[in-house]
Amino acid sequence: MKAQKNRTKNEFLYFAWRNKKLRIGIFILLFFILLAIVGPYLTPYDPWAYVGPPASGPSQKFWFGTTMFGQDVFSQFVHGLRPVFLVGAFGGGLATLIGTVIGFIAGYRGGWIDEILNTLTNVVLVIPTLALLLILAAYLGVRSFFIQAVFIGCTAWPWTARAVRAQTMSLKAREFVDLARISGMRATKIILTEIAPNMLSYLVMVFILQFGGAILNAATLDFIGLGPTRGISLGLMMQIALLWGALPLGMWWWFIPPGLTIALLVGALYITNVGLDEVFNPKLRGI
Repeated sequence: MKAQKNRTKNEFLYFAWRNKKLRIGIFILLFFILLAIVGPYLTPYDPWAYVGPPASGPSQKFWFGTTMFGQDVFSQFVHGLRPVFLVGAFGGGLATLIGTVIGFIAGYRGGWIDEILNTLTNVVLVIPTLALLLILAAYLGVRSFFIQAVFIGCTAWPWTARAVRAQTMSLKAREFVDLARISGMRATKIILTEIAPNMLSYLVMVFILQFGGAILNAATLDFIGLGPTRGISLGLMMQIALLWGALPLGMWWWFIPPGLTIALLVGALYITNVGLDEVFNPKLRGI
């Protein structure tokens, strides 16, 4: 058994390393994660401090130039990376957790429990997510990145629940689940030890998609002015740049870095997801 597990692990690592999409996606993600960790130590300036000439382009002293008010754009950029990853990871993780739990219960139990949970899922699914987030954010006087992540996680789970439910209904009809049920194993243990491990690769890819979706939703709220009331993020950088006319004034160094980074992060997550799909699915490994 141990030898088989090691062989499976080595096989996964072999095909993962050979997959160009996976390597590119992970490299981009690791680069920005590393920049988010060490970036604030590379600049001596506070993100909101007035440290240089206003509207100055990139230079040796100010790598990304300065804002309309003489603030260092690079300082804002590296400090704004951390909230992007935190909101994406927590919001996407929460959505994945809620959707997975509801999907497992509905798919395995069936009957009236499935009908109730499926109805709840459909109700949340048809509610315009962005509109709901706008209403919730607008009525909060003080907003934080944590609250933003909770809002996103609590509204983005329905499609995960439906997908997990369908997978669970398929797996519960398999022989190994019937054997576990006949042996007297509890439903919770069957789900955790028999069904969940067979869906692990699928759940990892679901989390990656939720991660990217949370980043986009957070950036949208920030961009339209309904982001956190304190702190800095890439979406808030774009919102402030738009508010003070960076585009018509030609101050590209103010809005291009955060906008391009958000696009790269979401694109890298999508590429990583496609790469993992090819690694996990033997039929796609030769593509």
